[in-house]
Amino acid sequence: MDELVERGLKNKRESKYIEFKESIDLGSTRDWCEIIKDIVAIANTGGGVVVFGVNNTGEPVGADVSNVLDLDPAQIADKIYKYTGIHFSDFEVLERDKSGKNVAILRIQSVTSPIVFEKPGTYPIENGKQKTAFAQGSVYFRHGAKSETGNSEDIRRMFERNLELIREEWMKGVSKVIHAPPGHHIAVLPQEVVQSDSPEATPIRITDDPAAPAYYRVDKDDSHPCRQKELIDEINKRLPEDVNINTYDTLAVRRVHDLDGNRVFCHQPKYSSLQYSNDFIEWILKQYREDNSFFEKARSAFYEMKNDV
Repeated sequence: MDELVERGLKNKRESKYIEFKESIDLGSTRDWCEIIKDIVAIANTGGGVVVFGVNNTGEPVGADVSNVLDLDPAQIADKIYKYTGIHFSDFEVLERDKSGKNVAILRIQSVTSPIVFEKPGTYPIENGKQKTAFAQGSVYFRHGAKSETGNSEDIRRMFERNLELIREEWMKGVSKVIHAPPGHHIAVLPQEVVQSDSPEATPIRITDDPAAPAYYRVDKDDSHPCRQKELIDEINKRLPEDVNINTYDTLAVRRVHDLDGNRVFCHQPKYSSLQYSNDFIEWILKQYREDNSFFEKARSAFYEMKNDV
């Protein structure tokens, strides 16, 4: 993704992974529908960037992009949810310099299953007519420099992209077997058992002794039962009525407190989104009870982290 950001700054034309926009009017339904279409299409195609403040040849136009840089990512996530029913927040807004002028870059991650529009994206045009940016039930992908409805070839490519990720995981395992020193045994361990230099890690020893105590693998669907939607719903249910968090809040908390690697709180399945434990819910609620500005501080710190990149 960092390479795509650099390509977005250097390229002189749009591509499957790069979209140029001179500006965006955040008060315009038309502009929102069009940018949401591009975000979803790019995510479905494998990830990419939208560069604001440049013309269709990638040259900076000197436009004021502060409205994009100051935009709360939660607002973008909420707009995507409005039309797709999906809590997609795997994107970041970055500030960059191009030829001495500020540009804003929306860096978008890939998805493993296509995002489908559940509601049409319509907006008014002249003479009281309506135009549709995307229809209900449509799936958008990038075709060259355009965001267009998908076809069988797009689905096939997405399937192959996910299959390649699986192959890479398999080949890593095969490589470990091939390069194992003579006389050594290959042990298959659960995903959560990893080498660690942390003093808090629990030491284990592999043994052939049948009398040794057994450690049973915990079903992650039991220990980490919440997807992002359930996590947010449960937290909001237990917060005061005038306090509500969204996908951006959970992202900010995770990144600022470096929690994605905390196996007590988060579990990352190989081919789907993060799952969260009830312990994570309790921890978040405890932080809020101790400091009612917990979410605001996380948002502020996350904003600074992104702009220091």
